[in-house]
Amino acid sequence: MPLEATMMIIDNSEYMRNGDYIPSRFEAQSDAVKTIFQTKIDSNPENTVGVMTMANKGPEVLVTHSKDIGQIIKALHVTSSKIGGSIDIPTAINIAQLALKHRENKNLRQRIIVFVGSPLQGQGADEREMVKLAKRLKKNNVAVDFVAFGDGVEEETNVLKAFVDNTANSDNSHLVSVPPGTHLLSDVIISSPILSEDRGIPPEAMGDVGGASGSGGANFEFGVDPSLDPELALALRMSMEEEQARQAAEEQTRQSATDAQPQTESAGVDKDDEAMLAQALAMSERNDVDMGEEQDEDMDEEEAIARAIQMSMKQEEKEQGGQ
Repeated sequence: MPLEATMMIIDNSEYMRNGDYIPSRFEAQSDAVKTIFQTKIDSNPENTVGVMTMANKGPEVLVTHSKDIGQIIKALHVTSSKIGGSIDIPTAINIAQLALKHRENKNLRQRIIVFVGSPLQGQGADEREMVKLAKRLKKNNVAVDFVAFGDGVEEETNVLKAFVDNTANSDNSHLVSVPPGTHLLSDVIISSPILSEDRGIPPEAMGDVGGASGSGGANFEFGVDPSLDPELALALRMSMEEEQARQAAEEQTRQSATDAQPQTESAGVDKDDEAMLAQALAMSERNDVDMGEEQDEDMDEEEAIARAIQMSMKQEEKEQGGQ
């Protein structure tokens, strides 16, 4: 399990009042923050998590390096009364990096998780400035994850994606986009690559889960979350591979039979010709035999007549000699 110090930057702009997520954007975000905190602490008791905001009057650190869920809940409750203004992502990330730099346990890896639920503004919308910041974070070994939801979904294909691409080191940074729907924001995040390592799941086993589409269970292979039931997911995958192998074998057999069919038909035609020829020869021989028998019968009759005539002539000669 990873040993990390994490700072979560939450969106408390005016856009968080929208109700396109259940029950609202801010409440859905709060549930996701608590889920991430609990997962991080459960994965390793040495881990610490902090929370800060990035809107209203400006970025503000609420909790630093805590292991107490109570402090996180209190911070979220206080923030619910400070919703307003617009987000300032670059300033918030710089403050979060400074907070991580002063962590007590220097063995903890550094990670920042940013919730973006409103349009990017100011330097946060400038791709060049964001990429410059991303490269500096990568140099300082700080991983950054973005959770885009609400109006932030429209930003994930350009600025945020470029930021993650330039921050990632050995695939340690991720972008998860969660459009509105029946799924919960926290459910999509817990099944995404952001928390896969904390839950003991290899990143390659996650596939496209929680990818840019962020549509929740609809992205799972076979409709099964491998993190919740790895044995079932493995069994389904093996079953699919066996079925594909069986279909390939059947197709190969069918193809071989198709290739052999013309030769079989040709051989069948040759055999039919030979049979017909043999039958014709047999009939011809039978006719020859019948004709020979008829000639023999004719010759027997002629000989009998000739013999009868000869005997008759001899009888007449005897009678004349007796007279």
